[in-house]
Amino acid sequence: MFLMQYAGLNHLSFDPASNNKSLQFGSAAGPQVSESPAENGSDPGKKRKRTNVPPADGGRNLSLDSIPMGLPMSGPTAWTTAMNNLGMAPMGMTGQPLLPDFDPALGMMTGIPPINPMMPGLGIVPPPIPPDMPAVKEIIHCKSCTLFPPNPHLPPPATRERPPGCKTVFVGGLPENGTEQIIMEVFEQCGEVIAIRKSKKNFCHIRFAEEFMVDKALYLSGYRIRLGSSTDKKDTGRLHVDFAQARDDLYEWECKQRMLAREERHRRRLEEERFRPPSPPPVVHYSDHECSVVAEKLKDDTKFLEAIQTLLTWIERGEVNRRTANNFYSMIQSANSHIRRLVNEKAAHEKEMEEAKEKFKLALSGILVQFEQIVAVYHSASKQKAWDHFTKAQRKNISVWCKQAEEIRNIHNDELMGIRREEEMEMSDEEIEDPSEMKETEESALVSQVEALKEENDSLRWQLDAYRNEVELLKQEQGKASRDEDTTKEQQMKLLQQALQGMQKHLLKVQDEYKKKEAELEKVREDKLKIETLLENLKEQQSIADEEDKERDAIDCQGNDSSTSRVCACSQEKECPVEKTLSNSPVKSEREVLLVGIISTFLHVHPFGASIEYICSYLQRLDSKICTAEVEVLMTRLQNTFRQELSGVGASLEKRWKFCGFDGLKMT
Repeated sequence: MFLMQYAGLNHLSFDPASNNKSLQFGSAAGPQVSESPAENGSDPGKKRKRTNVPPADGGRNLSLDSIPMGLPMSGPTAWTTAMNNLGMAPMGMTGQPLLPDFDPALGMMTGIPPINPMMPGLGIVPPPIPPDMPAVKEIIHCKSCTLFPPNPHLPPPATRERPPGCKTVFVGGLPENGTEQIIMEVFEQCGEVIAIRKSKKNFCHIRFAEEFMVDKALYLSGYRIRLGSSTDKKDTGRLHVDFAQARDDLYEWECKQRMLAREERHRRRLEEERFRPPSPPPVVHYSDHECSVVAEKLKDDTKFLEAIQTLLTWIERGEVNRRTANNFYSMIQSANSHIRRLVNEKAAHEKEMEEAKEKFKLALSGILVQFEQIVAVYHSASKQKAWDHFTKAQRKNISVWCKQAEEIRNIHNDELMGIRREEEMEMSDEEIEDPSEMKETEESALVSQVEALKEENDSLRWQLDAYRNEVELLKQEQGKASRDEDTTKEQQMKLLQQALQGMQKHLLKVQDEYKKKEAELEKVREDKLKIETLLENLKEQQSIADEEDKERDAIDCQGNDSSTSRVCACSQEKECPVEKTLSNSPVKSEREVLLVGIISTFLHVHPFGASIEYICSYLQRLDSKICTAEVEVLMTRLQNTFRQELSGVGASLEKRWKFCGFDGLKMT
């Protein structure tokens, strides 16, 4: 049992910390263990024999109820004082009371109730430990060794973080003469030990069968172990038990987690399958036998829906071919024969609906008549003759009931009028053409409306009489009116906000368009500047070329007279045809030169020629202003460069242009 320390107890006649005398408990098993002087703070140099008598059950159980404990005691008076403080009758270990005339109501500590034999702490159930009161560990006696508890005032021993699925512990501080049998004897009390791996450096690893056994083993951390009754240094040690990380533990934990995950996935799959809608039945494949079966089902009205789905699936699968076309046509014909049946069924259902409407209309008119009678009862009760005899609460209830009945009656009346209007709108053209019937229906509708207005007028008059006597209802209506005004103001504000938002959006759109236009104008201006710079560059290049020609002419004039005369003659002969060619040249501008170059390149890629439309479509990708007539005129002028040929016969006659510049160069 755990030793508790309570404040406010009576003073004991001995000091448990300084008294080294042992208390012998009498029992049938014989003398119990006496505490060694070395363990109680006496001279450690003196050795003393210790008698270990195992209990009847083997003495290897760690249960606290079976652990013998030596208590120092100077006399029976001190034991009696301690039991008196707890309000318990002093009992000996043999079960005989030490004080036969003990009164439990005397000498009790304040706040502790009298203890009966069935309360915990009397050997039946261990007493509960308060959470703020530390429990003192006791001495554990084994067959080959003894474990002494650590100082309760010291902090608990430090441990590492627990690995997942830990079943292995590290045990350090073992005695040098300790064996695996002694370790097994100590730690098998915590649970089933699977393996022990002992090292030569006074530590070992112990693997248990379950994880909770590790927590029991950690309870022994800090205990001092002594082998037998020897006090030799090699026979003593201080145990340090901590979590150990083992691959086997981690592997088993991962396997367990995977198994749990599989079970969870299986459970979720079962849940999903349970809530999943059932799949449609499979459609059989096409065959002659199945075709005959489906054809018979198509003729049956009860099995038509199933058969038409099968037929649709076969057609979508592509089962229709030349061999099966007649069979499918006959099945489609059978499906077409059901149209008349469906139309007749629709007509029958419409007839039933009309009859149901008539029944509903008759029932509604009967309900309205009963409502009118109930409202008439309320109105007759609201008259002066009967109204004065009711109390104020009764008058209030009658007026509220009358108002509710009138509202319900008006709703039903509007519903009946709506049904009649729908019937009038569904009139056929023949009924519309008959003016006499239209007049009768209009007159009847007007008469019914006049009657309804009269009834509403009477009800309003009676309501006014009731409202005069009920001031509270007027106050409620005023409150409702103020709320309605607030709601109307809020609606107007919302409408104004929406209008402002629309105007802002429109303004943003206009601003975006304005920015786009400005960007386009800037692009046009930049293009214009680029063109102007190009023109200036071209003019400068032309002027430079003219200057170079003049310099060349001046250099030629400085030569010899004979050579100049010959050169002049030759130059005159050469310049004359050049001038003639320039004057008679078919290319008149730089743009036409570029066109000729592009067309020549295009036709050189197409050795078999191309039509004028094909050529123009290619040129229009480069410049959309190019027209077909301009290109054709230019190509006809250059006969030595381009040649037109006709290909095809009759309606397939086609004109093709080919590039013949290399042949024309040889000819010229």
